[in-house]
Amino acid sequence: MPYFDTASAAPLHPVARQALQASLDEGWADPARLYREGRRARLLLDAAREAAAESVGCRADELVFTPSGTHAVHTGLAGALAGRRRVGGHLVVSAVEHSSVLHAADAHERTGGTVTQVPVDRYGAVDPAGYADALGARTALACLQSANHEVGTVQPVAEVAEACAAAGVPLLVDAAQSLGWGPVEGAWSVLAASAHKWGGPPGVGLLAVRKGVRFSSQGPADERESGRSPGFANLPAIVAAAASLRAVRAEADAEAARLRVLVDRIRRRVVRLVPDVEVVGAPVRRLPHLVTFSCLYVDGESLLHELDRAGFSVSSGSSCTSSTLTPSHVLRAMGVLSEGNVRVSLPPGTTAEEVNAFLEVLPGAVAGVREKLGVSEAPAAPPEADSLEVDALGLLCPQPVIELARAIGRVPVGGTVTVVSDDEVARLDIPAWCAMRGHAYVGEAGREVGFAYTVRRLL
Repeated sequence: MPYFDTASAAPLHPVARQALQASLDEGWADPARLYREGRRARLLLDAAREAAAESVGCRADELVFTPSGTHAVHTGLAGALAGRRRVGGHLVVSAVEHSSVLHAADAHERTGGTVTQVPVDRYGAVDPAGYADALGARTALACLQSANHEVGTVQPVAEVAEACAAAGVPLLVDAAQSLGWGPVEGAWSVLAASAHKWGGPPGVGLLAVRKGVRFSSQGPADERESGRSPGFANLPAIVAAAASLRAVRAEADAEAARLRVLVDRIRRRVVRLVPDVEVVGAPVRRLPHLVTFSCLYVDGESLLHELDRAGFSVSSGSSCTSSTLTPSHVLRAMGVLSEGNVRVSLPPGTTAEEVNAFLEVLPGAVAGVREKLGVSEAPAAPPEADSLEVDALGLLCPQPVIELARAIGRVPVGGTVTVVSDDEVARLDIPAWCAMRGHAYVGEAGREVGFAYTVRRLL
């Protein structure tokens, strides 16, 4: 069964498995102790730190291990903000950061800080000038992911770091998605990453803080990991994480070139095989193994279940499911279609045959979901009126857009259809539908219940 969701968690790398098994016998003791078992454990920890630091591109004494990538993000963000408390409490982030960064930003706001979100373009990329404009005299920290976790767009970290350096503001980089493919370029100040994203074991994160960066660890003092990550370290997992990072980086160039060919095949063929599909994310400046696309008139949860039954494990950046009413913040910030969203992230070793099999299954899976939702090509009929209003209250994604598609042919060219909906996703998907189908989005207006979204027929 092909597993196509390494953006969530990569399968354990063989080198990680070997290192984990070997270090279980040698790495169980306390590395802070002076007896021989402790000294052996300390040697393993020091070697792992040196290997990880080399892969990150920092000094060994700048890097600590944490219990997770999220822990590394929260620790790094809180420590950097506290270290520059006298400067001010202003934090700058992009609108598409991982939820770990955005949650930490929300917590910062609740304690009196201020946060500026830098917008992104339709590909999910920030403009370095946007960061330069957001930085001010009271800015304590800026954050930017190296590559987006939902659509794979690689961010201009080096240019943003240059803008931050000119303003005297440290830059924290969430490198979870990209570190396995190569070092993060630019003069970043703080970096966080997570081992399970590159084939290491879960429960290990990295936090690197450059010398000279003002940093004040929060929480009770602890003598371990420079006081930045308290508690007894999971040394076997740390050794496995460092070993696998070195291994995947040695394979990265060749594997990236091979997987990019397969991803390009998906990007080209999915729009030919499946009607009404939008491929999202940067077409060139992107991670080599990841592609995301959205399908009109499809319930994302149902589509993922259909693909799972067909033997393919994929994920979604869309929240168009029965359990949640909010769209992905990444897709919302990009202004692209969120319904029927599929994220494919290929693991190392994926074959062309597996990708071809996925492309064979996908059209039938999408068609099956659309059929269950009652989507069909309506026969041409004379227009009924110059304007129509469609009541979609109580209907969840993708039904409001389906109702719009059914109604648009009932008005003449130049006529309008107004969809009344209380589904938050409609605010994103109706304008995206207009862009895909060549109609004009007029705008929205509040109603006593929900919102009214008006579309003008152009074709």
